[in-house]
Amino acid sequence: MTAKVFVDGQEGTTGLRINEVLAARRDVEILRIAPELRKDQAERARLLNAADVAFLCLPDAAARESAALVSNPATCVIDASTAHRTAPGWAFGMPELVPGQREVLRAAKRISNPGCHASAFILLMRPLVDAGVVSPELGLSATSITGYSGGGKKMIADYEAGSPRLTSPRPYALSLAHKHIPEMTAHARLAVKPVFVPIVANFYKGLAVTVPLHLSQLSGSATAATLHKVLADRYAGERFIRVMNLSDPAALDEGFFDVQACNDTNRADLFVFANDTQAVLMCRLDNLGKGASGAAVQSMNVHLGVDEGLGL
Repeated sequence: MTAKVFVDGQEGTTGLRINEVLAARRDVEILRIAPELRKDQAERARLLNAADVAFLCLPDAAARESAALVSNPATCVIDASTAHRTAPGWAFGMPELVPGQREVLRAAKRISNPGCHASAFILLMRPLVDAGVVSPELGLSATSITGYSGGGKKMIADYEAGSPRLTSPRPYALSLAHKHIPEMTAHARLAVKPVFVPIVANFYKGLAVTVPLHLSQLSGSATAATLHKVLADRYAGERFIRVMNLSDPAALDEGFFDVQACNDTNRADLFVFANDTQAVLMCRLDNLGKGASGAAVQSMNVHLGVDEGLGL
């Protein structure tokens, strides 16, 4: 059976990559809009409602507009924007979120694709909160270092123009209101918003989120080994999630961590580095793969009931 797929916003970074991933698949027919009709609402509505799966690769306001155009109850909408990630009636597109999430995605007709930073943070924190090791009331902080492709076409063009001012890492969102914080809070089941500082650096793609913890702040007598075991148990058997060895020196190249080691995969690698009193949790992924287009296609595969890794 061939699934009809429409990508609304096919010229953006995520839309282009979804089209590339799907182009080689024989089980998918890609519906394309004529370039001159890209902003024609009637034509977009026609294609959205003709699709079995419609990806929205658009700014938030445009994604809300497109979602409202879908009247066909058989069309599954997968929104890559921030617009619906905590919205009622929208399933969160992370199959590994909790046991049973795949069943939710199979039944859903509205799926919100997680953000790149949020994906890494939630994969680290949700199992620990569910296990009672980290209290939802604990004030957490996180940093993320990411390649510039996550900033879209303009940022990509700025970096590739070679401006000297862009050679050093640049912290941003210092208003402490980054758009991923609501989903990080909601889907990690936190009662307190984390303090989150992202940093963009002069490389194309790759991302690593770091969450520091004092072991004395953990529930009970939890240790670094406890943190590692909870993560390893939760993700045992998961195809795209690897929990690496505790404080594994093999994960470091002469003492340094490789942010880009998951590039060109749909994989997320999770790490616990620790001493006797402190731990650092880390998750790396490809911000254009598991952090964007790969996650969207994975959710589509789950929804359609085909091999979850097809095309990935």
